[in-house]
Amino acid sequence: MTTALPPYLITALPQISTPAYVVDMALLKRNMAVAAHIRATAGCRVLLATKSFALPAVFPLMRESLDGTTASGTHEARLGWEEFGKEVHVFSPAYTPDNLAELLGFSDHIYFNSADQIRRFLPAVKAIGPDMKVGVRINPGYSRATLGGHLYDPCSPRSRFGVLRKDLESLPWDDIDILHVHSLCEALHDGSVGLIDHVAREFAPCIRRVRAVNFGGGHFINKSGYDVEALIRAIHDFRSAFGVEVILEPGSGLVVDAGYLVATVLDVVHNETDVVILDTSASCHMPDVLEVPYTPPLFGAAKPGEFPHTCILAGNTCMTGDIIGEYSFEKPLKPGDRLVFGDMLQYSFVKNNTFNGTPLPDLALLHEDGQCEIVRRFGYDDFRGRLG
Repeated sequence: MTTALPPYLITALPQISTPAYVVDMALLKRNMAVAAHIRATAGCRVLLATKSFALPAVFPLMRESLDGTTASGTHEARLGWEEFGKEVHVFSPAYTPDNLAELLGFSDHIYFNSADQIRRFLPAVKAIGPDMKVGVRINPGYSRATLGGHLYDPCSPRSRFGVLRKDLESLPWDDIDILHVHSLCEALHDGSVGLIDHVAREFAPCIRRVRAVNFGGGHFINKSGYDVEALIRAIHDFRSAFGVEVILEPGSGLVVDAGYLVATVLDVVHNETDVVILDTSASCHMPDVLEVPYTPPLFGAAKPGEFPHTCILAGNTCMTGDIIGEYSFEKPLKPGDRLVFGDMLQYSFVKNNTFNGTPLPDLALLHEDGQCEIVRRFGYDDFRGRLG
């Protein structure tokens, strides 16, 4: 069962138009304090992976605790360069001459996924000057993705990510500054420490050829049960052993459990069980619910059968499978009731869509005094503008 709502959210609920993604600023500050502690105590660099969370309205807060951003595409990189204003690291499975030229205008770290891509594009990167750093992603053969099976496991069989061990000697090591490994997804400290130890043990000759090692994302540093001090010790030991910089690029781990999706009950229909239709949608607003899949946490609700009234929560689209999940409640839901889903900052609004012409939820900041600030409200022009 998800715990009770914080008092300042209860105060704010009447002023929130739904659906709305809401950043809890108090909880985000708490999470960023953990990142700042890791960065200062371990002596490493910490980046925001904007593929998971990208909201410029809170970048000033996050900037205080982080070294920059990491991007997976041209627009993400430009956003980090223009709005975050610190380091921008870019990785792509493959570049084209045109998009690489654009990326080189607003990034300072470029990571390649294959030896062939390095050979083709290294001259263009080197022409920028010595401040442009070059990284190579390798496949470490160490899988600790705890979510979604092969869907989120970059080291799964036949993965397209990273240079394999057998091909490492073909790389132009004299031109490579950073070794990049990424094999985690929502991993606790055992996954983070395990990856660091694995790379130290299995890839020591490669580490001694570079200036820094980037251990990628998936470090769930703010999740309950994550031993931050174990991570710090592992980074200390690694840096002492090899004399290199260490970089982390969490996304979800920086914003986990720090925000909500607020929705309203529109109707209740009965077909063997109560089916509650909301003004939000798994298909449009919570894509990972269907892709992973998983059932999102919901304040005041429990698993089916734990409370007297069990029902299915569904989206307001024509997709039959637009099902958020099955929950139980102390009282039956009725039109007008407000529901608050937890942990709705990661991979939510960065992936949402307007299927059926469904409006995108508001983006809002919930301040500690209970005031809710609307950052962006979307309308028909946002839907129409994507259609040419």
